[in-house]
Amino acid sequence: MYPNLAAELARKGLKQKDIAPILGIRPATLSSKLSGKSPLLLDEAFTIQKTFFPNSSLDYLFEKSDSKTA
Repeated sequence: MYPNLAAELARKGLKQKDIAPILGIRPATLSSKLSGKSPLLLDEAFTIQKTFFPNSSLDYLFEKSDSKTA
């Protein structure tokens, strides 16, 4: 759902299991949020951006993919 975030995670060699503890949630919960099955809270998005990608904008990281089938 967030292809730019996925690309940046891959560039840094990070996995969702690395981010989940920073947010205080389980990796499965984060996966659900990043896939669009559960809502991603604004404070969670800010925490991800500030902690892991301070040089990237929130708009860039969390731009949604256009295709529903992707």
